[in-house]
Amino acid sequence: MFAFPGVATASTSSATQVQQATTAATTAAMNKGLATNNRIYRTGRLARVNCSPGSLPAGSTNAYRRFLTRVTDCLNRAWSTQFRKAGMSFAKPRLRIITRKVGTACGGWATGAAGFYCSADRTMYMLITKNELRQPFPLGIARLMAHEYGHHVQNISKIWTYYTAAQARAGKAQRLALSRRSELQAECFSAAFISTQQGGSLFTDAEWDYTVNWFRQNGAKTWPQNDHGRGPTQAAWMTRGYNNGSPGACNTWTASARSTT
Repeated sequence: MFAFPGVATASTSSATQVQQATTAATTAAMNKGLATNNRIYRTGRLARVNCSPGSLPAGSTNAYRRFLTRVTDCLNRAWSTQFRKAGMSFAKPRLRIITRKVGTACGGWATGAAGFYCSADRTMYMLITKNELRQPFPLGIARLMAHEYGHHVQNISKIWTYYTAAQARAGKAQRLALSRRSELQAECFSAAFISTQQGGSLFTDAEWDYTVNWFRQNGAKTWPQNDHGRGPTQAAWMTRGYNNGSPGACNTWTASARSTT
């Protein structure tokens, strides 16, 4: 899940609204290449880093915090290499670990979200729930972190420069379609990172298969509207990212509408 900062607007004249819409449309058209032909897509397989976040025993908030911090460090190392290969500037996101839902620089906590990336302060907000403390699932937690980090990648690579401009001029149906492309790309980026840990201590092949199948059956149930994609669509982009291991496999912005429903 991600958010942009809220913007309060006063009432304007029809002429001004038309001018603003025209400007937004022109900006979106000019920036579309940032999403469809971004340099991050041409960097090959995601860098494999030695990621050992440690054990995650039930009931330990400290172990959970340590796990989140170490996975973030792994993500920083992997993605900084990709940005260097692309000749693009890189900046780490901030990590804020919380035990209750909080307001953010982008507004209130999103319904259904267990993690949250806010573009305004470039912060990943990770919620430690009582249920996950009782039954921690390391792969599930790492996948969520890598997904929120995927939104950070979209932000600093300027993919979102196009996205925000396009959202500004879109109707409801188109906004949902754009949101799905963004969320499915973040999920694909996440899977590409997870693939670099195959054969390590983080997860087994059976756990990955279980995770993909869970999303296939349940991935859309958390969200009140179709802004993340149907379960089978989420599973398809997870599989694509995992099998290819490359940001280039995650270009949802040129994919067909049917494959991003």
